[in-house]
Amino acid sequence: MKNTAIIIPTRLGAKRFPNKPLAKINNIPMIIHVLKRAKESNVGEVFVATPDDEIFSIVNENGGNAILTKKKHASGSDRIYEVYSKKLKNDVDLIINLQGDMPNIKPETILKLEKLMRSNKSDIGTLASLIKDKSEISDPNIVKVNVNNSLENEKFLDAKDFFRLKNTLDNNKIYHHIGIYAFTDIALTKYVKLSRSKLEIERNLEQMRAMENNLVIKVGLCDSKPLGVDTEEDLEKVKKEMNF
Repeated sequence: MKNTAIIIPTRLGAKRFPNKPLAKINNIPMIIHVLKRAKESNVGEVFVATPDDEIFSIVNENGGNAILTKKKHASGSDRIYEVYSKKLKNDVDLIINLQGDMPNIKPETILKLEKLMRSNKSDIGTLASLIKDKSEISDPNIVKVNVNNSLENEKFLDAKDFFRLKNTLDNNKIYHHIGIYAFTDIALTKYVKLSRSKLEIERNLEQMRAMENNLVIKVGLCDSKPLGVDTEEDLEKVKKEMNF
């Protein structure tokens, strides 16, 4: 069994940007842009996991496959696991968690992560891009990942740490983390059963739960920098980039 599924967790109740998935870019809701990029990657079936009837309807009206999930999940990973356990168990061995706020992610980026996971032994995989503007280092809205060696095109290296801000940067192998994850079915099942960890709560970063419980997260190099939309300002940046 070597099947992959992409699951996009999304909801209307984000504190910093309510109704974010329905914000329009080129007159198309953001969640539909993400859905299209996921389908274009051709890595496997694509599902949208949401607790909201409005998102459910819009996704299905646009040819997607939305699944209504419980309203109170602690994280997007829990929402993904609900869809996996209800719809995909025994059918897929790799699950890609694609954030619903990256409308300009390239399909090739998603495909690259899937290929890296298939050719390397890892519980969880993710991607990162080069930091070209030093101001990103001090921006708490940008998550950084630290590795021991330089990331190169086909390398898949163990993550050393993830952070938003850090007082001491002991080496320069720091990259801009991209919010996409691939889990093996075993790792996802284990991950969602773990309690929230100390650093996960302190840094507001889900991946620290995996790190603190000895799950291996590997990082590959992404040659583009998809913009995550967390604020209205981010939305305007994405609109400019995607204007055609």
